[in-house]
Amino acid sequence: MDWKKEWKPLAIIIAVFAVFYYLPVDWLQASQRIENAIWEALHLVKWYAREHVLLCLVPAFFIAGAVGVFVSQAAVMKYLGPKANKVLSYGVASVAGTVLAVCSCTILPLFAGIYRMGAGLGPACAFLYSGPAINILAIVLTAAVLGPEMGVARAVGAVAFAVIIGLCMHFIFRKEELAKLEAAGELPEPEVKRPLWQNALYFAAMVGILVFANWGRPESASGLWHFIYSSKWLITSLFAAGLAIILVVWFNVDRWKTLAAALVVAVSALVLPGQPAVPFVLGVIGLTLLITTEKKDAEGELNEWFSTSWDFAKKILPLLFYGVLIAGALLGRPDHEGLIPSQWIAGLVGGNSLWANLFASVVGAFMYFATLTEVPILQGLIGAGMGKGPALALLLAGPALSLPNMLVIRSVMGTKKTVVFVALVIIMATISGIIYGAFFG
Repeated sequence: MDWKKEWKPLAIIIAVFAVFYYLPVDWLQASQRIENAIWEALHLVKWYAREHVLLCLVPAFFIAGAVGVFVSQAAVMKYLGPKANKVLSYGVASVAGTVLAVCSCTILPLFAGIYRMGAGLGPACAFLYSGPAINILAIVLTAAVLGPEMGVARAVGAVAFAVIIGLCMHFIFRKEELAKLEAAGELPEPEVKRPLWQNALYFAAMVGILVFANWGRPESASGLWHFIYSSKWLITSLFAAGLAIILVVWFNVDRWKTLAAALVVAVSALVLPGQPAVPFVLGVIGLTLLITTEKKDAEGELNEWFSTSWDFAKKILPLLFYGVLIAGALLGRPDHEGLIPSQWIAGLVGGNSLWANLFASVVGAFMYFATLTEVPILQGLIGAGMGKGPALALLLAGPALSLPNMLVIRSVMGTKKTVVFVALVIIMATISGIIYGAFFG
């Protein structure tokens, strides 16, 4: 018998047997935890569908599709590829979150777009980590609620993590990166269809819609952050109007169709002022109709843009929903319990031991955090006895990873790279928590 081929089935059989052997049926039945877990999974996926799919993922899919169509592979390789200037590529990737301010799932279409277009594994992974981890508003909220030293530690740790994780991924998989480097030398110079500044404004309009449509409510009821929050839909509308003008002027989209679509959105916003999702959906429908029915699209750019965006959506969305269902069943929502009791988690993250920090990192990595929700969750856990070291470990691992996030990453870059990426985040978060706890615990 060839055990090299048979060890995986054997390991699966042993693992499944152990689960059933030690399955606490009586405890589960008595506490009705299975029923609670099912309801928590459904509640979380409902919340996710309402709060994240329309405002976060849909704009991200359109941006990712635009990267695949309007940004040449040679251009991506030049600035983010294996032979790009390391200071430039890692510098840009590691601070992306200060602009995007997105969650661990919204970053996925953007990551998939640049990675499939030829970005080096190192810069792509730095971007993947930094997108949700380096959020200015979240860092400010962390400093205000959990203390300035925690806010500074989170900011410094997140930037450092992005660079170090990217460099480690590049080094570990350097043979594949060398092969990509050789392929890059054979790519022709990109054909320039429109000036760089036009493409930059086109992407800035879409990124502006993504960022301001998802601008979270700040802790304070005054100041700059609150002013932006209170004006978020006006700002989002201005970016949407800018995108419409760009499509008409530079992409030859019919202006009368664009005006008709804009009018429908404006009327719906006036009729239903308290339901921004309705005009947002109508705007997405109008944009889809514009780019898929435009007769002046001789080169097929707009149709290709939609096709590429749709390709990302149909591959990523099912994995995200499966992951959210599982995460909800296991861990529940904030202030609600799933299959795993919250007191177990709170009891295992006290002090500053290696185990407490490692456990906090692992739980943070698998749990799903929407943008800004990690701070009040941690505030409650610290009040229940969580150590400051494990708190930082969870802050550095949690927002950047989640079970849904891992499932999609695996579909993009494979099991081995995903395992290494997740392990690097958990290990570095654990070490950071131990160091922080030794000084401030």
